[in-house]
Amino acid sequence: MIKPTHYDDDGYPIQWLRSAIPSNTLACLNGLAEAAIERKALGPDVRIHLHTYDETNTRVKPAKIIRMIRQSGGKALIGLVGVQSNQFPRAVDLAQKFLKADLPVAIGGFHVSGCMSMLKEMPQEMVDAQKMGITFFAGEAEDLRLDDVFRHAYAGELKPIYNFMSDLPSLDGEPTPILPSKHIQFTAGSHSSFDLGRGCPFQCSFCTIINVQGRKSRFRSADDLERIIRDNYAQKINRFFITDDNFARNRHWEELFDRLIYLREEEGFDIKFIIQVDTLCHRIKNFIEKATRAGVNRVFIGLENINPDNLMAAKKRQNKITEYREMLLAWRDHGATTYAGYIIGFPGDTKESVLRDIEIIKKELPLDLLEFFFLTPLPGSEDHKVLLEKGIWMDPDLNKYDLNHRVSHHPVMSDAEWEDAYRSAWDSYYSMDHVTTVLRRAAAHPKGRPGNKLFLMMWFWLMVRYEGVHPLEGGYFRIKVRTDRRSGLPIENPLVFYPRYLTEIVSKHWAIVSNVARFYWRYKAVKRAPDRKTYTDLALTPVDQDNQQDLSMMTETRGGQEAVAKAKRDAELRQTGKDRAKVVG
Repeated sequence: MIKPTHYDDDGYPIQWLRSAIPSNTLACLNGLAEAAIERKALGPDVRIHLHTYDETNTRVKPAKIIRMIRQSGGKALIGLVGVQSNQFPRAVDLAQKFLKADLPVAIGGFHVSGCMSMLKEMPQEMVDAQKMGITFFAGEAEDLRLDDVFRHAYAGELKPIYNFMSDLPSLDGEPTPILPSKHIQFTAGSHSSFDLGRGCPFQCSFCTIINVQGRKSRFRSADDLERIIRDNYAQKINRFFITDDNFARNRHWEELFDRLIYLREEEGFDIKFIIQVDTLCHRIKNFIEKATRAGVNRVFIGLENINPDNLMAAKKRQNKITEYREMLLAWRDHGATTYAGYIIGFPGDTKESVLRDIEIIKKELPLDLLEFFFLTPLPGSEDHKVLLEKGIWMDPDLNKYDLNHRVSHHPVMSDAEWEDAYRSAWDSYYSMDHVTTVLRRAAAHPKGRPGNKLFLMMWFWLMVRYEGVHPLEGGYFRIKVRTDRRSGLPIENPLVFYPRYLTEIVSKHWAIVSNVARFYWRYKAVKRAPDRKTYTDLALTPVDQDNQQDLSMMTETRGGQEAVAKAKRDAELRQTGKDRAKVVG
């Protein structure tokens, strides 16, 4: 099983000595495959040997793998797993090398599943891949589905496609998502990932999850969760990213948190978590309090935008900008670091409006980290389907569909303006002045962890600024191999490649160290400031109806003004209801 990476702009696989985020798909499929081995899925006389590779931190050498298979004398299946759209070209390049050795290859993941779910016809890149002899797996592999694939591969009878998109399985009682320790040592050190639920009831037009994992939520049980934690903890993995798109919509959240609280407080497990939630999670009674007791110390929020008109255009109706600050303050009060995703390129955006909105966020929201994305018509999303059916241009190079490249045209901004707005947003939010503001906010709180905030902010900005990749696919020390270049591009002369690679390493590390040193001195000044415990600003001001309506976030756009008016009407209706209840009482 190989989790492929994707290529940089020069055609080299994006690979690191240490990558940041372990692959949840690889963890899930590794667990499922190990269970199939224990069941002796190919019968009592056949041994199955499982080899897993995460290409973000491990070089995949097809020739070496082929030799290993030949020497062992067995049969093989090459599974390219969790393949996103931007990874599809790399997956096909790897597949071709195995196919030349007459080894069967299957590709699964969001690109295959999304296209099968949303498109009337298979896109050309998938048609071409099938002609090469590549098998596709669409959907999820639970419910013993890997057993069938293994049996067919062993018999030399793989089907052209395994399509389970209309049959989404239950997760309850399924095998533990777990990565071998060899993968963990090449990531941040003690981190892994798993999911506790799949599916989302919302209808965001840019999202692929709702069309791949469905709109009906499916969940793992608290017993499943405890088994996942214990199995991972046994191999010294104690930091986890729970990949559920919106954990706040998991109807079993309290039972799950209670089980984690028990493990932490009664059995002394030193475990921490990152989760993803929506902007209304603070309205769920005890959710934030129990989340932080359970070990949640970082939380990702799909903020997406502060302009209600843009949110409505993307069918992100569940986001209420009038709730943003109260929600962020609630997480801050409990000591959690907040991340938010922000999409640039909605129809109403201009470069000026984007930078104006970033300034408003910096001033009015107590947010720690903000990560930016191009609005991207990902295959498998409604946006992609609509553009394709209308014949509107989208970049044919799937490698660019990583949310860090522009792949379509904007109705208002030129291509250059859109790209400049994206780069300028990063520079604006991670300016020295604003990083200092975030550090001062953190230093003023007993659980603020300003040192951790500095590390994370530097990671986000430096990955974009000097490595040219989004922080989500970043890592430590970029690895480039001269002969691993994308098919169709020439292998560079050693006298050209190696001097440039060495120059890149030296110049990037000098720039990174210099910038970290500059920001570190500012951090030290914040820590030494005599008023650090009493610092406050507009973003830290508690929310009430009167100060809320005067915020620029509420007054700069028509949608913001309407949101404030609606919130005021709702508050008046609630108060009227309370007054009536008192009278009746």
